[in-house]
Amino acid sequence: MSLQLLEAGTSDALTLTGISKRAFDSDIFVGAPSPGGPPGYMSLPFHTKMARQGHLYKLTEERLIVGGAILFLENDVLNVGRIFVAPEYFRKGYGIFIMREAENIFPEVNEFTLDTPVWNVRTNSFYSKLGYKEIKRDKEFVFYSKHR
Repeated sequence: MSLQLLEAGTSDALTLTGISKRAFDSDIFVGAPSPGGPPGYMSLPFHTKMARQGHLYKLTEERLIVGGAILFLENDVLNVGRIFVAPEYFRKGYGIFIMREAENIFPEVNEFTLDTPVWNVRTNSFYSKLGYKEIKRDKEFVFYSKHR
């Protein structure tokens, strides 16, 4: 695997929007009540805006975009807004690569935060496996944090 997590440009937004839609819509197979995803998950204007603001990242393998992330850096905290991988690449270590690489890209960060739906057993297990600790939950989301 020659994977890279790189800052995405606006020209990558269309491809990333399509991957995001397919990835999040596939959650129906792991407990989602219906196809769908986080706000803007299938919106080209949203992904274009995230690219313009420097929050959109692309996961490439041999220069082919296979996934992405939306990351928000504020002081020494990085919020992982979302990560997504094309369904045909699920369960091959790509999500782990995105998370580890996000941690490596920002060496100044002391804390990483994220949230994921309560019903999503796949992502809750995934983030726990990567060392994220649950800090709170409400009816809809589980909130996680990880410190260096």
